[in-house]
Amino acid sequence: MTKEQMTALEPGLRGYLAGFRECFRKEVTFDYLGIYTLGLLSDCPRKSVEPIALAAEVPVRTLQEFLSSFRWDHPRAEALLRRQAADRPGGPGIGIIDASGHAKQGDKTPGVKRQWCGETGKIDNCVVGQHLLYTDNDPANPFGCIICSDVFLPEEWAHDRERCREAGIPDARTYRPKWQIAMDQVRLAVGDGVRFSHLIFDEDYGSVPGFWRALDAMGQVGIGEVRSNFECWATPPAYHSPRAEHAPREVQNLYRHSPAFYSQDWQEVIVKETTRGKSRWRYKAARVQITDTTQGHNRPYDRRYWLIVAESLETGEIKYFLSNAPGSASVFGLLQVAFSRWHIEQWFERAKQETGFGAFEVRTYDGLLRHWLCSRMAMYFLATSTQRLREKKSADHARTGRAGGQHPGGEDLANLAALMGRNYEEERLLSVA
Repeated sequence: MTKEQMTALEPGLRGYLAGFRECFRKEVTFDYLGIYTLGLLSDCPRKSVEPIALAAEVPVRTLQEFLSSFRWDHPRAEALLRRQAADRPGGPGIGIIDASGHAKQGDKTPGVKRQWCGETGKIDNCVVGQHLLYTDNDPANPFGCIICSDVFLPEEWAHDRERCREAGIPDARTYRPKWQIAMDQVRLAVGDGVRFSHLIFDEDYGSVPGFWRALDAMGQVGIGEVRSNFECWATPPAYHSPRAEHAPREVQNLYRHSPAFYSQDWQEVIVKETTRGKSRWRYKAARVQITDTTQGHNRPYDRRYWLIVAESLETGEIKYFLSNAPGSASVFGLLQVAFSRWHIEQWFERAKQETGFGAFEVRTYDGLLRHWLCSRMAMYFLATSTQRLREKKSADHARTGRAGGQHPGGEDLANLAALMGRNYEEERLLSVA
């Protein structure tokens, strides 16, 4: 965002951040929230602590301590962010569950290890965040924000408590699979008043039977992809037996050989699958039973689910979706929802460009969570401002109605100190945060 854009939006940003004042014990600590958030919105070539501090003429160490050790209640601030989403007009939105990998060098960043990194598209040294996005899925003027973020803690980290303590990871924070972190985030959001018409997710979550049981226990409708080797029954087996003839079938075989599928005609649907535009798919759907291993062997889970097989008419790609929606649900409507995952892909892309979501250079657990939180707050402010300006069709702020196209390294440093209009070095010397 350019200096002119920042100057125009800075009063609104101050007003927005004022809603989080109660999360800070001291005014000067709260002021650093404004500095850091404004820095994330600036044209700094690298949106991490050092370039933001230098641009704002604030000591680098002070801004580092704001993230890592100053006293402010970031869990409460995140809860306030969720409640802002809950209070937005309109009916329940869509929740999108996803993990994001951020490539990092070294071994000090909390949770870093060699694992799958979506940012680089390969196994890489990275940190993985688990996130929950809320969107109203408006077709013309969509709003979206990340309302929960947490660090995925690999097992090797969880078993090395000394390493965890050095990174400021609480002893109570142990290894949890991503799907369990995701369910905890959904519970937090629902507890803060957020309501979801549907939750959507990829095969890392949809292929876990325990994840579906957790959704069922909450009474939450979900639709997500499953892997091609995910197993289920189109018709109940005659016996609960380990014999092959009574075993579940992989979905890639089930839809080809089960009468529940091959007796159907293909239906066509046009969906907005990605930010690139619309795509054409054909689909079939049937009710199935997934496996229940709670008694030590595979048996059908009593509840029935929708299994939807969708094939792209452009590329031939096949996707398999599972949903716990009731039998009366519209399969066409479920597919429209399932292909809405582009919202979170677009959010990550914009957040990395506009608010430095992946530009963290921290060595503490709180520092990482706080960086993500500040970036998410900045994105929430941009999203609400963009939506409002689009509705008003304001000519004066037309550029804020679309992505600014700014990339790290694209422009010179902005003078944030002049924008903030305060002498924070003097205040820092007088304060103990």
